[in-house]
Amino acid sequence: MERSLTMELVRVTEAAALSSARWMGRGQENEADDAATSAMRTVFDTIPMRGTVVIGEGEMDEAPMLYIGEKLGTGEGPLVDVAVDPLEGTSIVARGSWNALSVIAIADGGNLLHAPDMYMKKIAVGPESVGKIDINAPTIDNLRAVAKAKNKDIEDVVAVVLHRPRHEKLVEEIRKSGARIKLIQDGDVAGAMNTAFDKTGVDVLFGIGGAPEGVLSAVALKCLGGEIQGRLMPSNDQQIERCKKMGIPDIDRVYYMDDFCSGNDAIFAATGVTDGELLKGVQYKGQIATTDTVVMRAKSGTIRFISGQHSLKKKPNLVME
Repeated sequence: MERSLTMELVRVTEAAALSSARWMGRGQENEADDAATSAMRTVFDTIPMRGTVVIGEGEMDEAPMLYIGEKLGTGEGPLVDVAVDPLEGTSIVARGSWNALSVIAIADGGNLLHAPDMYMKKIAVGPESVGKIDINAPTIDNLRAVAKAKNKDIEDVVAVVLHRPRHEKLVEEIRKSGARIKLIQDGDVAGAMNTAFDKTGVDVLFGIGGAPEGVLSAVALKCLGGEIQGRLMPSNDQQIERCKKMGIPDIDRVYYMDDFCSGNDAIFAATGVTDGELLKGVQYKGQIATTDTVVMRAKSGTIRFISGQHSLKKKPNLVME
């Protein structure tokens, strides 16, 4: 891939964040998601690449744009797989809560997992804990391993878990161990990514969330030197059959980093829509808006935090030809 794509992707996530942040706290999830998706799709038309959506807004008959299989870019440049979540945390924006992001990940064509849209059990950690975790091990063993890797007492370890009834037993196990928990309503891409940054105070992510979000998290952690493991959790016979049609005969298979994203190169970009531990959300003042973005590349190991100031008067459609 061409390194110039790194900054091009920032333009895409910034546009989606700027559009969707207008809906913060208004209680309208669909409108916020539609705004992010439309803006992201518009800017993609200006990017010099030959992209194919492998993680997107759904199948062609479910989504008018950014659907799985859709071609993105100008039709010139590198051939890449594209994983997108224009608004990771639609309900977060609707509530005006924390850690909503606009997210993109790309890799060379054929290198991203085509994950079915269903649940996935996940465990994710930052660089210090790589090689120390096992999704099949008891929760207490993984907590002890993370504590040892990070030179912490287990009481000082913080685990991120989606606040869902399905996680009641998991939460009980973590609390019994003495570790601390940060329960989040949505946004497990941010939760996984935060494990790689000390300033977020997060050490490990546990639990069941979306499989597509697992791919996005994996690209972020590949760039950051972290690790994620996952196992699909189909909830009915139809989902099991879909796995088989997608060439996944072993439902119990554990997916590791190279399964999620193979090759040695990938690019990840995320712009904050609402405030979070890592990124600030979009701020508006008159005709000026500010954004906060992280963009990183696996091949170089470069991580950039970019603060953007945008003239909404000069760029009302968020695109400059």
